[in-house]
Amino acid sequence: MEYSTMLLDVPAWDLTTDAFGNIATTTPPYALEQDVASAVRLFLGELWWDTTQGVPYFQDVLGHLPPAALLNGYIAQAALTVSGVVQAQSTITEFSGRTVRGQINFIDENGSQHNVSF
Repeated sequence: MEYSTMLLDVPAWDLTTDAFGNIATTTPPYALEQDVASAVRLFLGELWWDTTQGVPYFQDVLGHLPPAALLNGYIAQAALTVSGVVQAQSTITEFSGRTVRGQINFIDENGSQHNVSF
């Protein structure tokens, strides 16, 4: 699995440029980790060419108090939509007020383990 994806500036979660002014790209393993993070940030229905992808934040999360197990399931399911991810597990480490933090541990098709924080 060798591909590249557009590199996102982490604080802004937006495109960034390389030293030559071109849109910056990145390759695995970081590309895969970034794609998992992007999949988890995607709201259900937001992806106009496939509205079945995304986490149902408006429907089941925001304004609700979902059980941590349900949110972990949504996050792991979103991670599995990324090509090359064969196994994913989400663990929430903080769920208080309006703050949710945790880790996504996943395995790619080559058997490599990865970890993404949210």
